[in-house]
Amino acid sequence: MGEHVIVNNKKAYFNYEILEKWEAGLVLNGPEIKSIRNKEVSIAEAFILIRKEEAFIINMNINKYEYANNIKGIEPTRNRKLLLHKKEIKKMLERIKLENLTVVPLRVYLKGNYAKIELGLGRGKKNYDKRETIKKRDVERRELAKNKY
Repeated sequence: MGEHVIVNNKKAYFNYEILEKWEAGLVLNGPEIKSIRNKEVSIAEAFILIRKEEAFIINMNINKYEYANNIKGIEPTRNRKLLLHKKEIKKMLERIKLENLTVVPLRVYLKGNYAKIELGLGRGKKNYDKRETIKKRDVERRELAKNKY
């Protein structure tokens, strides 16, 4: 069973230095999985919130499935529960509090028949770090262009 990536959060790698990654399952309602399979999902503005030893993803936008018009109560940006072990959540909380880190959604993908989300524990980059990243990217792009011709 391979992984099929649905959406990547490119801004997460630009704004954060990712230190550790976790895989979490998503609790979905009704036809939301069909919308995910159609790549009608966005995690650009999404963030992770941990409350009472449970993790939730806030602001993840899953568009309504076009053929499921009779189902009520499914909002595109509702809060969705993440399926993680208690030990993983405790470890995350501990590192967040001690090292002042943030949990960021990195990508949504399908693993078999299940929708999964990859979470990254990251430290926010300063403006000069972001400029450094842009410089490295430009240098790599120029080298590729030189090697191509």
